[in-house]
Amino acid sequence: MTELTVTAGKSNSNNLLRRDIRFLGNILGEVLVHQGGNELLDIVEKIREASKSLRAVFLPELYEEFKAMINSLEPGIRHQVIRAFAIYFQLVNIAEQNHRIRRKRDYERSAGESVQLGTLEASVKDLKDRGFTFVEAQEILEGMSLELVMTAHPTEAMRRAILDIHKRIADDVMQLDNPTLTFREREQLREKLLNEVITLWQTDELRDRKPTVLDEVRNGMYYFHETLFHVLPEVYQELERCLSKYYPEHLWHVPTYLRFGSWIGGDRDGNPSVTSDITWETLRMQRKLAVREYQRILSELFKHLSFSTTIVDVTDELLASIQKDRLQVTLNKTPKWNNEKEPYRVKLTYMTEKLHNLLDESKKDTEERYSDVSGLIEDLKIIDRSLRHHYADYVANTHIKKLVRQVELFGFHTATLDIRQHSQEHENAMTEILANMNIVSNYAELQEEEKVKLLERLLNDPRPLTSSHQEYSESTSECLEVYRTVFKAQQEFGKKCITSYLISMAEAASDVLEVMVFSKEVGLFYKEADGTVVCTLQSVPLFETIDDLHEAPEIMRQLFSMPIYRQSVAAMNDLQEIMLGYSDSNKDGGVVTANWELRVAMKQITAAANEFGVKLKFFHGRGGALGRGGMPLNRSILVQAPQTIGGGIKITEQGEVISSRYSLKGIAYRSLENATSALITAAIQARLNQGYDSDEEKWEEIIAGISETSLNKYQDLVFREPDFLKFFKESTPLLEVGELNIGSRPSKRKNSDRFEDLRAIPWVFAWTQSRYLFPAWYAAGTGLNEFYQNNEENMKVLQDMYENFSFFRSLIDTLQFAIVKADLTIAKEYANMCSDEVVQNRIFEQIEEEFHLTKAMILKITGLTEILDNAPALQESIRQRNPYVDPLSYLQVQLLAELREIREQGQDDPILLREVLLTINGIAAGLRNTG
Repeated sequence: MTELTVTAGKSNSNNLLRRDIRFLGNILGEVLVHQGGNELLDIVEKIREASKSLRAVFLPELYEEFKAMINSLEPGIRHQVIRAFAIYFQLVNIAEQNHRIRRKRDYERSAGESVQLGTLEASVKDLKDRGFTFVEAQEILEGMSLELVMTAHPTEAMRRAILDIHKRIADDVMQLDNPTLTFREREQLREKLLNEVITLWQTDELRDRKPTVLDEVRNGMYYFHETLFHVLPEVYQELERCLSKYYPEHLWHVPTYLRFGSWIGGDRDGNPSVTSDITWETLRMQRKLAVREYQRILSELFKHLSFSTTIVDVTDELLASIQKDRLQVTLNKTPKWNNEKEPYRVKLTYMTEKLHNLLDESKKDTEERYSDVSGLIEDLKIIDRSLRHHYADYVANTHIKKLVRQVELFGFHTATLDIRQHSQEHENAMTEILANMNIVSNYAELQEEEKVKLLERLLNDPRPLTSSHQEYSESTSECLEVYRTVFKAQQEFGKKCITSYLISMAEAASDVLEVMVFSKEVGLFYKEADGTVVCTLQSVPLFETIDDLHEAPEIMRQLFSMPIYRQSVAAMNDLQEIMLGYSDSNKDGGVVTANWELRVAMKQITAAANEFGVKLKFFHGRGGALGRGGMPLNRSILVQAPQTIGGGIKITEQGEVISSRYSLKGIAYRSLENATSALITAAIQARLNQGYDSDEEKWEEIIAGISETSLNKYQDLVFREPDFLKFFKESTPLLEVGELNIGSRPSKRKNSDRFEDLRAIPWVFAWTQSRYLFPAWYAAGTGLNEFYQNNEENMKVLQDMYENFSFFRSLIDTLQFAIVKADLTIAKEYANMCSDEVVQNRIFEQIEEEFHLTKAMILKITGLTEILDNAPALQESIRQRNPYVDPLSYLQVQLLAELREIREQGQDDPILLREVLLTINGIAAGLRNTG
């Protein structure tokens, strides 16, 4: 297993990638022999060669021979073959990730004074070259905002233990580039890697149980501890360096424009395991992480701040602060520093003790701990000013400035936690509470207009709706307890710990107002005596379906028209957050319509907000998969219409995307650097009114027509074909994916087999596993062809749109990526599992016909000979991966058929199920971007 390479060129850099893959492949080959003998390696190699030959030239007789070879594997060997291919992909992924870091370093080393595209320096240079003044550059920075929100959406198939091994292998492989290694050191490195791959082979890839919510919290916090606490401030430092280089006459302190949030422990939509107690424990864990990080950093700082008053003069301010600490703080957990001539170290001991006391409930509300982060920042600034007083500027710039930035970014809460719940839960609780108060007997049955009037009146009424003397159902009690927990958390952890309450399936203004009424009950929303509205928790509607996107502008216009609601927005700096769902809109209307309707909704909602002087922050609920809006972070920013990003952007980071972007510091830095560069570019375009072509209005009309045709085609199959759901369930591993313990949340919102209640994640995951990638491309070809109509003038219009309209270009390029990853030859093997041959043939033929039409339209529009000819490195990587994924796909089909036959007889086979789940893991590693 040594031949998988990415041959995008003959540069030395790519030679190094091939070296790494060959190196790791050889090690895996040794492990296969060590663990399974030469027989295992021979079988794996034979399957690999046959798969490659079949990909090179498809011949029916070779195809049947290949399938027969797969089907003839004895169960014991079969299990090891599956693991061999799956682990090979893990190693290749590590090599490719390392290569991304190497490429950036190679460029920086060889470029000299030239500036690489997509870097912070390139963006700042662009600002300067375009004539933006210091004031204008500062305004752009102050207007930028990007929040990346980690979610526990179950698309990461890898266990934490496996990811830890990957991290160690990645670090070791990077050492292969070290030219100073001796021969013996290289041999030791190889031996170390051999041991790591053996460990990987002997570590179970599958979880023996579903992770708990707190397991998911720990997994998310891992990335803060390992990379983000270090990388995020480095991005700010580099941006300030570049600004100082091109605007040297000014001192720069970049505003906090880039931060991380989280849903993990706060997202209760469809997950009964996320309770108010879990949310509170999540916040405690996040605080502990932040405090421990600061303590560790202060401990490191202690080594650098050995300055003695026998040599330097420190400030009176520093000495006064130490004296104040002595009077207020008792050193219990931190050893006293007895050398009074080293005042910085004395100061650090008290700062460390005050951090310790943040985790001690007995020290609450005392002066022995920091009341909020401003106290810690002020102490650091006292040290900073004193260091500069005796010309230790380098130490201040290198250490103190970075720590101040870390505290500004992570506070005492690490990440802002969002709360999310389904709108139906709020309506149910409101119905019970209002009935108990004899206000209305059945709130749920009121017309929307009546609900809005009632809720508006309740918001203006200072009297409470609930009482501790009343008893409520368990669900209503928990609903109320969430708001009490948020109020308590804002008092304990700071107002920034939770600021947004997201409402899933928001379909009306009342869904938003209900959350505000509950907030009023606990003091998160209230009117002061002079009529001023105080609001510390914003209701954030999540518009997900196509119908919801259509209604969204009028819903927001209705809300902004209400004085009490408009005042609540004013209390949040005139900023309204609105979330858009990419998954459910795609599941509802297909890829073309989902992307188009999201764009239209954003522009129309923005227009509505502008009428009322409200800025908008759109929260994009993107997944990693193409069918869920997945794309590189910087591209997801640049594809937005410039007028829709003025209030900032939030984007979800989900599942395997988190580990692929943030497990290695070099890749995390590059991803965040690209994102920042994209923010600056988007701001430049907005100011110069670029990104809006005079032809854009005409193009948008064309896309609207394409979308309508595409929607009808999509819904004809998905909603109006009576046997479609049967085909989907039987010709994909949907049910088996649900048995992969990759998330605490159920795969359905309700215990229902209805299509509407199926979550978008297993929908996309199952189609990807079976190599259809159906949600990422289906119905696009019909929509495009309807405009084309074999009219070359129309085709020229589409080609012009591809060249000059960023939205359309992004759509077509995303379709390219989906088409090249899909494989309908293999998908047909999955289709054969459908029990009704008539249904199987009818539906698969529709899918196959649309696939070929979509591919043909893409090639015509782009002018390419083959899909992705304009991205050769990516094209080659996918082509090279496919022969190695194929055996896993054929094995999965065989195993699914065997397992389902056994289960139909009322029996089960845990070993067979385990093999199915191993193929799911392997295919996920091979295809990547699966969920």
